[in-house]
Amino acid sequence: MDMNLRRLLVVLSISFYTLVAVGQQKTSAYKNQDLPVDKRVEDLLKQLTVEEKISLIGFQSRPVERLGIPAYNWWNEALHGVARAGRATVFPQAIGMAATFNDELFHQVATAISTEARAKNNMAVAKDRRLQYMGLNFWSPNINIFRDPRWGRGQETYGEDPFLTGKMGTAFVKGMQGDDSKYMKTAACAKHFAVHSGPESTRHSFNAIVDEKDLRETYLYAFKKLVDANVESVMCAYNRVNSEPCCTGKTLLTDILHKEWNFKGHVVTDCWALQDIYESHKALPNSVAVAAAAIKGGVNMDCSDLLQKDALKALEQKLITVKDIDKALAPSLRTQFKLGFYDKPEDNPYRKYGVDSIANSYHIGLSRKMAEQSMVLLKNGLVNGVKILPVDKEKCKAIMVVGPNAASIDALMGNYHGISDKAVNFVEGIVGAVAPDTRVEYDMGCDFTDTQRFNGMWASSMSDLTVAVIGFNPVYEGEEGDAFLADGKGDRKNMELPASHIAYMKALRKGSKSPIVAVVTGGGAVDVSSIEPYVDAIIFAWYPGEQGGTALANLIFGKVSPSGHLPITFYKSFSDLPDYNSYAMGGRTYRYFNKEVQYPFGFGLSYSTFGYNWIQKPENVKTTSDKISMQIKIENTGQYDADEVAQVYIEYPNVDRMPLKELKAFKRVSITKGKSQNLTLEIPLQELQKWDDAKKQFRIYEGKYTVKIGSNSRDAQLEASFEISMK
Repeated sequence: MDMNLRRLLVVLSISFYTLVAVGQQKTSAYKNQDLPVDKRVEDLLKQLTVEEKISLIGFQSRPVERLGIPAYNWWNEALHGVARAGRATVFPQAIGMAATFNDELFHQVATAISTEARAKNNMAVAKDRRLQYMGLNFWSPNINIFRDPRWGRGQETYGEDPFLTGKMGTAFVKGMQGDDSKYMKTAACAKHFAVHSGPESTRHSFNAIVDEKDLRETYLYAFKKLVDANVESVMCAYNRVNSEPCCTGKTLLTDILHKEWNFKGHVVTDCWALQDIYESHKALPNSVAVAAAAIKGGVNMDCSDLLQKDALKALEQKLITVKDIDKALAPSLRTQFKLGFYDKPEDNPYRKYGVDSIANSYHIGLSRKMAEQSMVLLKNGLVNGVKILPVDKEKCKAIMVVGPNAASIDALMGNYHGISDKAVNFVEGIVGAVAPDTRVEYDMGCDFTDTQRFNGMWASSMSDLTVAVIGFNPVYEGEEGDAFLADGKGDRKNMELPASHIAYMKALRKGSKSPIVAVVTGGGAVDVSSIEPYVDAIIFAWYPGEQGGTALANLIFGKVSPSGHLPITFYKSFSDLPDYNSYAMGGRTYRYFNKEVQYPFGFGLSYSTFGYNWIQKPENVKTTSDKISMQIKIENTGQYDADEVAQVYIEYPNVDRMPLKELKAFKRVSITKGKSQNLTLEIPLQELQKWDDAKKQFRIYEGKYTVKIGSNSRDAQLEASFEISMK
């Protein structure tokens, strides 16, 4: 062969393999774990075609096989445990966990949930099962404010108070997302942004009219806290706010979330919310216009297929550009990189979790502890001068357990739940807590509708104790469509217990001289005045999760003292409240409601008693100070070891539209009988800022402030005043 020709062939060969190597290097650059995430996202965007990019912005992301990108389903739930994905630890419903006022324990719970989530994902991916509810993006928590007790989905929230919601939501996000310096454990999502709190019947079309003061101080407070805690995702809601659809409106997504709060995560729509914009809200003419508005407005992930169907049409009609699509896709790709999707599995610390990390004894114990701390003792009556509860089980020879929820799995689980093969219902919990020679009987007693036919009264009359489990379950209150037996499409039309349950309590009382303990399940405020005269004790159990039965037995028999506190106000009647369709906060929640109530926000009885004393009262501060600080001493003056939740409320200077009072600090403490604990309680001064409508900004108002400390919002064991001034 001619030498020149040979040299040419060598040069061409080297050039060819160089080009191949360069091409391979370019193709694999997004898989280079040493590169910054933004560089990897940028590289991947360059390699994707427009059609491929669009295929990745729906919740059912399609595979891109040539780049090694598998299919992925973004839709996942973890409200109180990994949901809808088979066996998992089921913790108490969110509203119940809020009733613990224990954000530290809640962080442990969220850590357990994310561990189970990782384990399930590891196992599913190993078998190439790319199923819905098996991913690592979780559309929880629900941090909407439970502004009205009619709302069936209020059970999913942390109650009516912005501060408590922010504290619990932050604990959840940090537990879900982990603390590794490089990888997220799972991705949490703050929903539903914003002012989304019923009615369920009009959730796809309602327009929440709310002024900026209520918007900022109430509806957006917890969202800002979670954005500051680096929540990875925010879900925009179905509704409009001040006539702007939440998923395309400029005010919420562009001006506040991105520009003002500098949110760095991704925005996902509520499921099929984009369709609502042109079908229900009539805000835009068609689906293509909606696709363009969503992509330009800040939506990154669509929980439907609208963007996947219509984004290309919007591009062809020049409503958006390829740059707009890149900008929309980049944040969700960044999330996947942070979760470790394109890295070596062995380099991810969360890839080690397996089957032994799911529903193990530690997680089950956490569920039981949460349930014990969540249940609220509303009444503890006297018989012969002695409190009914706790019951000495050694002296209790015969127990009757009755009620339509006594053996109900639904009454344990709430909505958005997982499935446990170790669930303990209320009957099982009680029979498991007593000796085999204790006679325990069970009867359903009544149903949810029949006010005439009952059972179990004769057996109750021969028992030393009757435990009646009544109230609601998730088919009578919850999300539209899921609570299919609710009169109001998931919402409740009144606060009353089912008429059959009230009649049954009267029948039990008529036939039995022994103590009756009513256990009420539910996700919101209930009028218990109709049964209160006929029962000796009332425990509000919420939907307490898989260990609800064991937790109830531990409370009744005194293994633990009740320590749950209401994260909502129990009003006397819905008629005391403004119209359900009004989103103004005036006359709502303990912050603005000054009428008589059944039980105030923060209420909860204990088997013990507590004494409060000042160690150091709060001092006057300047507007430039960092915090308000105080010290108190709490003494357990009763006969039982117990937990107390010290709640710190602030009353503001006399300025127009100030709240009556607001929770601004709380601390749960365990105190042995006869002992005491000293607590330092601090309030960052920033927590006292209020919205100035004239200046359109938050500011600290000068003047006299009053701090009240006690066990609920209307209990002032300690009181002191301090001044905030410029000087």
